[in-house]
Amino acid sequence: MTAIPSLKLNTGALIPAIGLGAAAGFTPEDIAGSKAWILGALKVRHRPQWVAFANPRETAGGLPPLDTAMMYGTEAAVGAAVRESGIPREEIFVTSKAPWHHMEYIPRSFNESLSNLGLDYIDLYMLHWPQTVKYPGGYDAPTDLPSIITQLKTLEKIYATGKAKAIGVSNFSIKTLEQLFKTAKIVPAVNQIELNPYLAQTELVEYCKSKGIVVVAYSPTGHATVRGDPLIIELAAKYKVSPAQIILAWHVARGVVAVPKSQDPVRQKENITLPPLSAEDVAKITGLDHGERIVNKLGPDGTLYGWTKEQLGW
Repeated sequence: MTAIPSLKLNTGALIPAIGLGAAAGFTPEDIAGSKAWILGALKVRHRPQWVAFANPRETAGGLPPLDTAMMYGTEAAVGAAVRESGIPREEIFVTSKAPWHHMEYIPRSFNESLSNLGLDYIDLYMLHWPQTVKYPGGYDAPTDLPSIITQLKTLEKIYATGKAKAIGVSNFSIKTLEQLFKTAKIVPAVNQIELNPYLAQTELVEYCKSKGIVVVAYSPTGHATVRGDPLIIELAAKYKVSPAQIILAWHVARGVVAVPKSQDPVRQKENITLPPLSAEDVAKITGLDHGERIVNKLGPDGTLYGWTKEQLGW
């Protein structure tokens, strides 16, 4: 098995290549029970069970990036798990995101996320989508819908306060990233996107790398749809691991951070116990790509959250 590497952000911070997705589901029961498995993941990953790095403080102790968002409802659970873990705060990488219906209120939303988390700072704060939609959601209904350029400028101001150690984006395409670059003073540290062997997004991954942007994959194993692919099953037998481990090893081989969600301590450990894939097998897995979106698809009217494929840059 191979050690999980860390990738360097354009801020100089390092982020381990395998994280933990902290979306729990949206029922009160799901959210209420999330702290236990998030805390469990921190314990699975904490020293001495983790590989010894030359400088563990710089690598966040090898601990999983905890990927939450205001929309997930698990910020409080993530913060509680961080505090109860007994692990120094600076060794845990915490990510959250601004909802796309709060775009007129990003500072207000950011402070609410900090309060939910009960932390003094967030390691990475992202725009959840490149869109702005009218949806009050407990806030005053916005009168104007700001552009993504305006949104990033607001994130840059938050970054300047030091309360967000890095800023990034999520679900951005080459098209929407280039809209940002027209005026951006700070290149986003991360672009988190739907990414799996059926949706390899090679052009976008290479584009982000050329700009110094780390790509983070959500729903990285492609759920049962991709895990059940005959090639993935064949390779899992070859390397004597699970299909999920094969897919996560593929992400690591491509220089991508993956944030799989798992509530099971056995699977949490499997997710950081990955085989080194041959270059040939990496290429075979990439060859499964046929542009299939599993989580966020266009609706019957050809739009997603009101945007067309052309607007999204897909």
